[in-house]
Amino acid sequence: MSTASTNPTAAAPSIDPELPALLSMGDVLRIPMMRRLWYAQVISVFGDFLALFAVINILTFKLHATAQQVTGVQISYMLPIAVLGILAGVFVDRWSLKPTMVSSDSIRAALVLLLLFAHRPWHYYAILASISVVSSFFSPAQGVAIRSAVPLHGLRSANALMQQVMFGMRIIGPAIAGLMVSYLGAVSCYLFDSASFVGSALLIASVPFLKASVAPAKPEDNGGSALGRIWLDMKQGISFILHHAALLFVILAMAAGMFVLGCFGPLIAIYVRDSLHASTKAFSVASAMIGLGMLLGINGLNTFGKKLKNTLLVYSGLFGIATGLVVLTLLPHLWSTILGNLIIGFSVAGIIVPSQTLFQQATPPELMGRVGSTFMSIIFTAQISGLILSGILAEYVGVRQVFAFCAGILLVLMAVGKLWMEPKTAA
Repeated sequence: MSTASTNPTAAAPSIDPELPALLSMGDVLRIPMMRRLWYAQVISVFGDFLALFAVINILTFKLHATAQQVTGVQISYMLPIAVLGILAGVFVDRWSLKPTMVSSDSIRAALVLLLLFAHRPWHYYAILASISVVSSFFSPAQGVAIRSAVPLHGLRSANALMQQVMFGMRIIGPAIAGLMVSYLGAVSCYLFDSASFVGSALLIASVPFLKASVAPAKPEDNGGSALGRIWLDMKQGISFILHHAALLFVILAMAAGMFVLGCFGPLIAIYVRDSLHASTKAFSVASAMIGLGMLLGINGLNTFGKKLKNTLLVYSGLFGIATGLVVLTLLPHLWSTILGNLIIGFSVAGIIVPSQTLFQQATPPELMGRVGSTFMSIIFTAQISGLILSGILAEYVGVRQVFAFCAGILLVLMAVGKLWMEPKTAA
């Protein structure tokens, strides 16, 4: 396994002539540890999407839940990660990676089975929230594992591979879950999800992790209470982000993108109904375009954007999302909705992968868990805010005006980043 290292604070090592050329996704998959982590991601994410869409299906068509109750499913899953994310990273930096990831998958495999006994909306909320609590430890640990498995010049492709799984499942997940619920029942989705966590745990258990996965104890850790040491570790992670202009910018960019998607997701159905006066079939096509755009963006940027700086890709992604929102605001037609959604999905990919790559390149190994979990907490908080505020804003100003408002936020963030948070070229 390759463990090449360079200056961790370099903002864009891919364009330095002294550094190796960027690895392709195929090159990254030839690394045994990364390959098994990717396999684990494929089966567990597929199972997650099946279970989540099965829950939404049951709530919508069997329990006749309201729109707020269905939205509550997403909030109940994201809220624990947003709240516990910063704290979870402290423990991830101290614990051994393999036991953390294997035990997380094993616990989630058991928790998913509780869905078999759920019959009311609050049952589903409680179970999904419990799964999310465990996921708040798994996700930063996975980020640390990828960083240890892949050299710095392969991180962009590694992150593209992981996100490709998410976007691909977003496209095919609803259709497969709908078929399984219709012909086999929701139970089949829950059982498959539980089995997928078991399979992921077995794959991760077979990975030869690096021994130095836990940061050595610091001298100041020997004194003070346990809570004091935890608070000190949290402050170190937060302070690193606040004092690293480039990292702070990409985190804010990612948060803005997720806020917009949080607003966009619940409102696109209302937009298709009220602005386009179209059917549910048009809504299905329009929604799928987001996932398709993301998938095309991941592959296109990884193939044709190798010579571009991570920060330039982030700027382009922000501008692209704003452009797509403007198209939806000004052109209320089905063809323009499909085009706008494709542009938004493609542009989101321009933010996600470079942001994660810069985070992994810029963060010292001993802070990876804390910075990664703080990153994750901010992202989920932004998405929850978008989910909650979208309905309130749309009620007072209208859906198209909300899209225009979000486009304005992104343009302001671009200006702020250019003026005050433009990354300095590494020496």
